[in-house]
Amino acid sequence: MSAPGTLYVVATPIGNLGDLSPRAREVLAAADCVAAEDTRHSGRLLAHFGIERPLVSLHEHNEAGRVRELLARLQAGQSVALVSDAGTPLIADPGYRLVAAVRAAGIRVVPLPGPCAAIAALAVAGLPTDRFCFEGFLPPRPSARRERLRALSAETRTLVFYEAPHRLREFLDDCAAGFGATRRAFVARELTKLHESTYDGTLGELATRAALEADLLRGEAVVVIEGAPEAADTGEATGRGPGTEVLLAALLDELPASRAVDLVVKLTGARRNAVYRRALELRGTQGAEPDEPG
Repeated sequence: MSAPGTLYVVATPIGNLGDLSPRAREVLAAADCVAAEDTRHSGRLLAHFGIERPLVSLHEHNEAGRVRELLARLQAGQSVALVSDAGTPLIADPGYRLVAAVRAAGIRVVPLPGPCAAIAALAVAGLPTDRFCFEGFLPPRPSARRERLRALSAETRTLVFYEAPHRLREFLDDCAAGFGATRRAFVARELTKLHESTYDGTLGELATRAALEADLLRGEAVVVIEGAPEAADTGEATGRGPGTEVLLAALLDELPASRAVDLVVKLTGARRNAVYRRALELRGTQGAEPDEPG
């Protein structure tokens, strides 16, 4: 029985073809097959570099069914190179199920690092990079997107998002409303391409620019947003500081618990789970049943 092959996870250019590393070219040229998100797109990339290899599609709609076939190839001793349409596979792209299955089977998985739009934007945004949170694409439905942003409103790490051009204006409007218009932010579009552009300012300023400047809405964007300020070490972050407690108690007299908690988190930056626990305690002492968290 032959020894199992290797799955190579290969980062490819996000725009500028000069960013494909020599090592990536060698691996793609030597692979028994290339698993690609879009075989037509990756076929053009390979052709540009004079590489001819069999291509197998692997995208969000067929990944679950394709894993068995690719696993069989690897178990037979073949090497497989996994690529996405642009950037590093699995980062807001397909491939997780394949990598998980291959590792579970004890087969070697080798990363070939390279372009990644999130990291490229973060590196030039001028916002803190020591701790960050990658959120990728948020739900396209406005209500679901706003709910997710509300849940992130107290996140102190720098936030990194991807957004499609036709939703960017609404996304920035929702961020300004959910995080506050004065939060610092950065938008990068068409990274490494001919019309690469970057914009920085407050969320309010960027939302206004998106409404006025058509160019800002061309091409997929990376949005980097400053994290919420760290809560002071006075108990406020846990919902038990004097300011937070007074505000929470007053709001609970007038509003459902989930709404009162949302407002306290937005106004103070306290942690939502901690504030909600304190709201349950306060509601209990008032003899009323707390409502469910929103």
